[in-house]
Amino acid sequence: MDNKAIARMLSETADLLEIAGEDSFRIRSYRNASESIDSLPFAIAGIIADDKKLLEISGIGKGMVGHLREMFARGSLEARDRLLKQYGAGVLELRNVQGLGPKTIALIWDAHKVADLAGVEKLAREGKIRTLPRMGEKAEQKILKGIEDLKRISGRYLIDVADLAAQALVKYLAATPGVETVTPAGSLRRGRETIGDLDILITGKGCIEGSKQCEAIIEKVVNYPDAAEVLAKGGNKVSFRLKSGMQVDVRLLPPETFGAAMLYFTGSKTHNVALRQRALKQGLTLSEYGLFRVKDEKRVVSKTEDEIYKKLGLTWMPPEMRENRGELDLSEAGSLPELITEKDIQGDVHMHTVATDGKCTIEEMAQAAKDKGYKYIAITDHSKNLAMANGLDDKRALAHIKKIRAADEKFEGIRIFAGIEVDILADGSLDLSDSVLEEMDVVIASVHSHFNQTPEKMTERLLAAIANPNTSILGHPTGRLLLKREAYSFDAGAVFKAAARRKVAMELNSWPERLDLNDVHLRQAVDLGCKVVINTDAHHTSHLAKIKYGILQARRAWLTKKDVLNTLPAAQFLKALGRG
Repeated sequence: MDNKAIARMLSETADLLEIAGEDSFRIRSYRNASESIDSLPFAIAGIIADDKKLLEISGIGKGMVGHLREMFARGSLEARDRLLKQYGAGVLELRNVQGLGPKTIALIWDAHKVADLAGVEKLAREGKIRTLPRMGEKAEQKILKGIEDLKRISGRYLIDVADLAAQALVKYLAATPGVETVTPAGSLRRGRETIGDLDILITGKGCIEGSKQCEAIIEKVVNYPDAAEVLAKGGNKVSFRLKSGMQVDVRLLPPETFGAAMLYFTGSKTHNVALRQRALKQGLTLSEYGLFRVKDEKRVVSKTEDEIYKKLGLTWMPPEMRENRGELDLSEAGSLPELITEKDIQGDVHMHTVATDGKCTIEEMAQAAKDKGYKYIAITDHSKNLAMANGLDDKRALAHIKKIRAADEKFEGIRIFAGIEVDILADGSLDLSDSVLEEMDVVIASVHSHFNQTPEKMTERLLAAIANPNTSILGHPTGRLLLKREAYSFDAGAVFKAAARRKVAMELNSWPERLDLNDVHLRQAVDLGCKVVINTDAHHTSHLAKIKYGILQARRAWLTKKDVLNTLPAAQFLKALGRG
């Protein structure tokens, strides 16, 4: 079992215990262990026999050590199995419905002994949920919408989940005789925020269909340890389903057609259609096998994407741009933007420490950032309104600033800015005193509550936060959680225009569940004069690596280095925020 599988099982157990109304301390212990294991930079399987090393992990006590070993021994937990038998396996799916927390699921179970998606939907459509204590028609309609949303996104996976799955498969196949390259294609290569099927292309001398080496490679794919079910096998293609449920399509291609196949299977569909129409106007036809002349069906080019684009009178386009949003016109004119890269980022200014809900100290976060090559960071722990995260009140915030300043004095080669992620309250005011916020280098103002306000009220709320002279950055501006929670509604144009006037930057939160702002909003914000800051919202040193997903999102929005403030050196960055 890998770390994510263990963390997921612990989280499921915590929710099941909460539905059953069991001891809150026990529930919290499972949640703490889940969060810690999900953040580990190493595989817990490697230390599962070592009591001392296990107990060094935050949130792991002696009792949890026993539970972890039970999971490795039998693939499950007794408490989880017992409760799943009581409620049915469908209860786990209910956890993904917005508006259905463990307490509401327990309420429905107690009244109707129903704990599956179809059953709860039937109750809601019959008006039987609104009659329960603390519910009502509005709550019932929210549950129905949550069920509809869940059905719509079923079979989608966050980009980091797909990325890790691709990396593992690439590593497994890379050393196979006859294989030269193994490359993800499809929506993962284009940096889409959620992924359906995973496309993997293999090329090399051994990928000639019908050859013994090709058959051997196919057999190796079929025997992939994480494959749960082979869906199709034959010729040069294998389709299978991972244990996570994700479908993977693997294609073997000879080197001479690899470029055409990479272009075709990367997509997007609309980009490919535009390319094919362009080819036809030139008397050519484009397919996954190459670019051919129509009149005699002779292949012109096929080996690389670059040569295909050149033959069509275009320059090579980054995969993230291939959505048929005008990239072909820019390419033809030779004016494609030089998209931002991870190397351009000089600092990460949204991260949490043990002072609130983070897992590492100020010094540990700073060292990890320094090792990554950053020139500065900002420590931005939560404010008091986020009580479940042990948020800081005015007094604790001031003491925390002193600790950050002391750490900054101690560290060489990296600046440590004092900051805060301050809650935007329901009326648009900020959760800490202005006199305290004035002491901060970076103030990220974020919404963490009252998501159901009307669009007009939410717009007013965000405009009020932007108007506060202490606000530096608007954090994860739409509040969405991918595959879990829709963005709240507001007038994005009005908010972006106000932010541009006030020189308040928009955050691109790289956390894979957020990736907020999305690519369309990012483009709109920049076009209206906003600057962007790309952060990780890290709660552990290992989370700093997730900046890669924010960069992919930025590239999908065609952002360049000049659009992003944390590509600037430390002093210029502070000046751009009005804190210099």
